[in-house]
Amino acid sequence: MKVRDCIFFQLIKASQTGAAYWADKVAHLGVTASQAMVLNFLGEEDRIPSHQLGQKLGITSATMTGILDRLEKMALIERRSHPEDRRAILVCLTNAGRQIATEINAIMVVANKTFLDQFKFQYQAEFQNVLKQIWKAAT
Repeated sequence: MKVRDCIFFQLIKASQTGAAYWADKVAHLGVTASQAMVLNFLGEEDRIPSHQLGQKLGITSATMTGILDRLEKMALIERRSHPEDRRAILVCLTNAGRQIATEINAIMVVANKTFLDQFKFQYQAEFQNVLKQIWKAAT
């Protein structure tokens, strides 16, 4: 089997292509692709424990800590003590973070459509379903 025919090579290349596309769309906001996704999730559900946020994104706690450290330095998020669980830390958007999260979501809607428009309409939903199946299989 040639390397280019290997499903794992193809998945890596597809992931790199998608990540680069997304990074390009949010770069003007001064955030990375990963930071943009964290802000986007917080835009949907603010004041969430950091471990739950990491689970939703499918990233390790060490990676989450690094992303949150940088977003906190940029004054886009704050970490607050959980009122009911002394061990938990809530991740909260600042006003600036909420504004950027709203902008990121609008960018995501357009970028998602533009990216999927590369595929024939009848294959778009199928493509997304296959990606969801891959994600489910990994969890």
